Amino acid sequence: ENMQDNPIYDDVVGEVLDFLKHSMDRYVALGIRKDLIVVDPGIGFGKTFSHNLEILRSLDRFRDLERPILVGSSNKAFIGHILGRKPHERDTGSMAAAAASVMNGAHIVRVHNVKKAVETVKIIDAIKYG
Repeated sequence: ENMQDNPIYDDVVGEVLDFLKHSMDRYVALGIRKDLIVVDPGIGFGKTFSHNLEILRSLDRFRDLERPILVGSSNKAFIGHILGRKPHERDTGSMAAAAASVMNGAHIVRVHNVKKAVETVKIIDAIKYG
């Protein structure tokens, strides 16, 4: 309810990485197979506008966890902040965020407009992999 109220991190990417690593270790110790784990840095959850952008810029650091990276940035408030749009008007911004996420290392993107996202990711894959 109040996790957006002035969240403070010294190093948002490092702290989220540490949290995810410790969470993975805990789940594996409880018997969950590591190959079934997907990591999500939690765009929009307990983070400021600047934190969200820093995480998206630094997704390549999450590769250190050796797990698929999921990013759910579709229609998030940071997109509305940049574009001045309401959630239902954020498709273009959501596709830009999905493209940046895939370019920076995301394996999975959670989206609202699947058709546009598939087309966006096809273009990004062609650019990245030929």
